[in-house]
Amino acid sequence: MSSPQLRRADRAMSEPRAYAMLERAFSGQLATIGADGYPYCIPLLYIWMDGEIYVHTGSATGHLRANVEREPRICFEIDEPNEVFDYGRFECDSGLAYQSVIVFGKIRIAEERAVKQRFCEALMEKYGKPDSKRPKGFFPRIDMITVYAIAVERMTGKEMALPALSEQWPAKDRTKTPNAHP
Repeated sequence: MSSPQLRRADRAMSEPRAYAMLERAFSGQLATIGADGYPYCIPLLYIWMDGEIYVHTGSATGHLRANVEREPRICFEIDEPNEVFDYGRFECDSGLAYQSVIVFGKIRIAEERAVKQRFCEALMEKYGKPDSKRPKGFFPRIDMITVYAIAVERMTGKEMALPALSEQWPAKDRTKTPNAHP
């Protein structure tokens, strides 16, 4: 099966920039396929570790786990919006500066306790409070979570930089329908 081409190739993000974004972005959306054929999408905190994306949920079997056990193909998306800007005379002539990465891959449950421990430590390093006086590296509920690892099969990144003011309307008029009048 061939991969679809990126429609807006002019906004393609380089692979190194896409991987850098995977390392730093705050959260992502994980989409799985339900038994009824409908997509199921949830927001999750995540870690980029050992060349894979790691996420977790509670250990109770819910919609996500049932989907993953039935069908391992997933889509994972991260994005960082910036500012909305004007490029033309009409209200609809607006754009958004942003960066986004979409990953397609296969997900599996990471059952090894050492992997779960490393995941929890990395999660706290990324999201925890560094000046916390609480004990570090101790996770008494580690057996009550399910950790998932996502192997990246293909990835696309897109970005639109915020244009300089000299490239935005009214300094520069890039109206999409130049003959239209309000």
